[in-house]
Amino acid sequence: MRPKNRITAAFLAFFTGIVGGHKLYLGDTGGFIFFMVLFIIGINIFGFPISMLLGFFEGLRLFNTSDQDFDRKFNRGYVQRGDTRIERRREEQMRRYDTEDKTRPYYQAPPQKQAPRVRANPFKASGLAKYKEFDLDGAIADFLKGLEVDPNDVALNFNIACAYSLTEKKDEAYKHLSKAVSLGFNDFERILTHDDLAFVRIQPEFDAFKRSGYKVFQAPPKATSTVETVQAEAGENDMLLDQLSRLAELRDRGLLSEEEFLLEKKKLTRN
Repeated sequence: MRPKNRITAAFLAFFTGIVGGHKLYLGDTGGFIFFMVLFIIGINIFGFPISMLLGFFEGLRLFNTSDQDFDRKFNRGYVQRGDTRIERRREEQMRRYDTEDKTRPYYQAPPQKQAPRVRANPFKASGLAKYKEFDLDGAIADFLKGLEVDPNDVALNFNIACAYSLTEKKDEAYKHLSKAVSLGFNDFERILTHDDLAFVRIQPEFDAFKRSGYKVFQAPPKATSTVETVQAEAGENDMLLDQLSRLAELRDRGLLSEEEFLLEKKKLTRN
């Protein structure tokens, strides 16, 4: 099913609102029935289709509604409108998930034999639902609430690390990925190949993180003196070449699309 278009809905309200055509387009069956009943009542009692006036006002309201508000109400499950780099990445990821094996869209901890029965964590399920719809901010918020209930949940720590990686918050992504490994996550091949962790893997500190067994992460120290600043600037070109090389390697391995490669390259060279 294609997402609904705000302008199309507005014109339908103007020209077919007399019988609720715009409601039918927006999937609001109840609203469509209401307009039909209002049309019949208006013709038979008042001799005038009062539903036409209501359709006209709804057309004006749709014209004055922002794309974001329209999508939030009528296009839930679709990526919100915008032209930002992260949103385009989400669209690309959604196309990938439509073609790949959907039985493992995210990590789930293997069941433990004879594990004690515990109360289900409601934020875990709601966070996963939002994550699969690419509502990343909502997913992160629910994952954090879930970690307040059970901070040692391996799957929650891994999944929030993926969400932070997609939103390019590398420090938080490394922290929770390290926590997941320390709690028993050992599918290291998934760390090296998972699409959602691509941003983490192109960072200069990833090699040290990998050598540590994915259990220790320390953010690179910031320069605190003029000498250190000069040294950092001297090595900037080498770091840039290293990051560009990582991007090219991930693209060649099929872990980054050509669009993602160009976007990340543009970001690195702009900085």
